[in-house]
Amino acid sequence: MPTVHHIPVCPFSQRVEVLLSLKGRRDAVRFEVVDITKPRPEALLAKTRGPTPLPVLETDDGRILRESLVLMDYFEEVFPERPVRQRDPYRRAVERMLVAREGDFTNAGYGYVMNQDPARRDALRDKLLAQYAALSAFLDEHAPGRAFLFEDFGWAEAVFTPILMRFWFVEYYEGFALPDEARFARVRAWVDACRSHPHAQQVSREEIVKLYYDYAKGLGNGALAPGRARSSFVFEPHWRSRPWPPADKYGVSATDAELEAALSARDRPLGARGAVVRGRPRARGRDRGGDPPWVMGRGSMMVRGDQRSSGLTTPSGPRSTTCV
Repeated sequence: MPTVHHIPVCPFSQRVEVLLSLKGRRDAVRFEVVDITKPRPEALLAKTRGPTPLPVLETDDGRILRESLVLMDYFEEVFPERPVRQRDPYRRAVERMLVAREGDFTNAGYGYVMNQDPARRDALRDKLLAQYAALSAFLDEHAPGRAFLFEDFGWAEAVFTPILMRFWFVEYYEGFALPDEARFARVRAWVDACRSHPHAQQVSREEIVKLYYDYAKGLGNGALAPGRARSSFVFEPHWRSRPWPPADKYGVSATDAELEAALSARDRPLGARGAVVRGRPRARGRDRGGDPPWVMGRGSMMVRGDQRSSGLTTPSGPRSTTCV
């Protein structure tokens, strides 16, 4: 059975899971969880010959493939039943045009959530709104009157939806919301349809908000803030048992104790990279939680960074479709 080595809640791993779910082949691939807060195990580094970005696919015969879009292409061809990509040349070209917009869109959202300078918030919000407006115009042109780009949730949606779900963190930590304006109506409907699709329920809003707290403090790849000994991405205690983090990322810096409801006796300080563990703590759609009572609305926005972590890192760097 092929094995995908991945980081839980990484959007680039999720898009592979979404594709396999659409094809009815999720159980045909084994997912091996990698803990971003621990050093990578030597066995995994030996397979990848050193590089750490994930997801990584290990084929049945031990060959290695990287990059989430490459993995999606591979599984689309290995499991040709229930095709997800468009087959008509023109429709496939339109699909590619939309997917080509994902990089700048993601950079805008991650850059925004990781920003630590309050003076930059308005500019970052405007940058993200421009990305949403461009997506809305594209959908108005190529998909008028439809929920998705084409008749059903497809390839472009599988690529974008994990990012749209990660942007829950911008709504929470920056108070971002699309303005109630006609130019955003089409993309708003698309976002709602993508986030609610049954094949895209691998993560929940509560899970994203709690695990990505360190990103809201400008830290990625399992890095630790001064005075903290544990990453917000640790597996224990489980995210469901933790309190909601403070939404005011500029005025409040939570301690380990404030972020965690209880510490397991097995817990110990963690490093910066990642180790393989078996079994994935997965969320279902029914696990979604609402906002805690102290969430404030602060008109801000979303931004992305180079895709190198359990989300991304900074808004600069080469285009990638992996987490580090």
